[in-house]
Amino acid sequence: MGVLPVPAEVRAILLDIEGTTTPIAFVQETLFPYIKDNVKEYLRAHWEEEECQRDVGLLRKQAQEDSNLDGAVPIPLESGSGEEELERVIQAVVDNVHWQMSLDRKTTALKQLQGHMWRAAYATGHVKGEIFEDVVPAIRKWREAGMKVYIYSSGSIEAQKLLFGYSTEGDILELFDGHFDTKIGPKVESESYRRIAASIGCATNNILFLTDVPREANAAEEADTHVAVVIRPGNAGLTDDEKSYYSLISSFTELFLPSST
Repeated sequence: MGVLPVPAEVRAILLDIEGTTTPIAFVQETLFPYIKDNVKEYLRAHWEEEECQRDVGLLRKQAQEDSNLDGAVPIPLESGSGEEELERVIQAVVDNVHWQMSLDRKTTALKQLQGHMWRAAYATGHVKGEIFEDVVPAIRKWREAGMKVYIYSSGSIEAQKLLFGYSTEGDILELFDGHFDTKIGPKVESESYRRIAASIGCATNNILFLTDVPREANAAEEADTHVAVVIRPGNAGLTDDEKSYYSLISSFTELFLPSST
């Protein structure tokens, strides 16, 4: 793949996480299984806490919106009639979470609960965020060259900060100028990239977006954002058309910043 020159007008680099800064295997084989294996225990332990009740409320609202979907799992309200009913409600939340995860849903309600569960896992050392070894040295060089660096992931901002705050490279949150999640909009919609540009105070063509997902790359391009698709071990393969159309990199070290010379 060689060297990819960064266009001179680029002032900010926007990074996806899964398959870009972080192995897909970490997300698929560590983070998501942790949720599935521990969600019932977590809900039982934290049920009476305000934060947990807010999370359940969001999930219940999402379940109502999903009621017309095949296999959707409703979450009943509590009527306060004892332990047996509480178990029934908790089980409904567990089943709803498992159902959403089986469909790879990106709902804010699901991501918020996951973020709070991962916070506990990171803080206790049960989980450390995995980062590709080229990521930190490359970002340091970009920042030295005056580049701003942002994260845009379907995982909640809280989950992003946990991954980078408790990473295999230590706490590297200082490397990022800001974080965006699906609250700014879906990653496959071009308007999201216009909102991000407005939020950080630049034009869309002042941004280079690095992602492993062509649909996201396409949406960013529609907003006149520069794009490179990242090829990492474990990422989904690209079609021949995608390989020939997109700029490709397999390491952040392949980006060449003219301003850094």
